[in-house]
Amino acid sequence: MSPPGIGETFRIISLFLVMTATPFGQIAPSDEAQIWKLEKAYWEYVKTNDVEKYRALWHEDFVGWPLLDSAPVRGKDQVTDWMTENTSKGVTLRSYSIEQLAIRMIGDVAIDHYRIKMSWANREEPDATTEALRITHTWIRTHGTWQILGGMSAPVNSEGK
Repeated sequence: MSPPGIGETFRIISLFLVMTATPFGQIAPSDEAQIWKLEKAYWEYVKTNDVEKYRALWHEDFVGWPLLDSAPVRGKDQVTDWMTENTSKGVTLRSYSIEQLAIRMIGDVAIDHYRIKMSWANREEPDATTEALRITHTWIRTHGTWQILGGMSAPVNSEGK
């Protein structure tokens, strides 16, 4: 038999631990949803060719390995080069679909992985071409704003994975 008050003390301590562990040990589901919302915005900016909003998604200290580059790039100076090159050729993003695969968040850092299927069109060829990629982005929250700090893209394998 327990001494009087031990059960009540145990319940209070348990409640305290649950209440204090939640803010420190878990990421709010809304943070994950916000990252996926930003990934969708990323592609909407590409689709509408909104270079300024697209560029605002990137952190000044970005480092990443774009699909067509032979080595990683640093800084956000050239993150819109591929968009302006496509625009100059009359190539536009018609549609896309994102398959969310994984996300991990630790404090003010998030890393996500997804596959994207895109449909592109241009002036000379009205029929759209499709492309599928695997993408990883590392996001960092600075002053309440999420920005892409790192990333890499690669073609899907022969099975589309």
